[in-house]
Amino acid sequence: MEFDELKESILACRDCAERFGHTPSPIFHGTQHSKIMQISQAPSKNVHLTKRPFNDPSGDKLKYQWYQITDDEFYNEDNFYITSIAKCFPGKNGKGGDKPPPLACAKKWLATEMSFIDNKIFLIVGGKAANYLFPGLSLLDLVFHDHILNDKPAYVMPHPSPLNVRWFKEHPEFEAQRMPEIRAKVWEALGKTE
Repeated sequence: MEFDELKESILACRDCAERFGHTPSPIFHGTQHSKIMQISQAPSKNVHLTKRPFNDPSGDKLKYQWYQITDDEFYNEDNFYITSIAKCFPGKNGKGGDKPPPLACAKKWLATEMSFIDNKIFLIVGGKAANYLFPGLSLLDLVFHDHILNDKPAYVMPHPSPLNVRWFKEHPEFEAQRMPEIRAKVWEALGKTE
């Protein structure tokens, strides 16, 4: 399978149509030669509606506060391959959050995606994506240590969702100490300087 065929197959996937109750809309972004492969859990409702990854409050925190980069840098396909363990918005759970991402999607697509992308580093966003890629390890252990994924450096972050505010209050050292370390790796991969 060629990369273009993979992209077309993902975009055509409707496996979860009955599960979601809405038409699936797979969302991912980037090229085979993106410098950074970012893997999160699933698109939000706003991303589903706008078809633009991380075009929501979580994305604002991720791009502007954590990475400290512009939209032009984030959405530049030479910079970021943006994907998730579930390619489509899974729907709301009725408690203010989204339903869990179906792991069948990750099992069907993610390893193949990862094999195609010639990235420098991986950024893993959110506990569900971290648990899928590093099973059996706690989010705390994952967040505060460097890792290797497919023989490349990998950095794990909690989800930047506004619903995650308690985690940030309980672990202020993430934004004070760990995130600047990860941001330095992001900037290095992008060739970005002050």
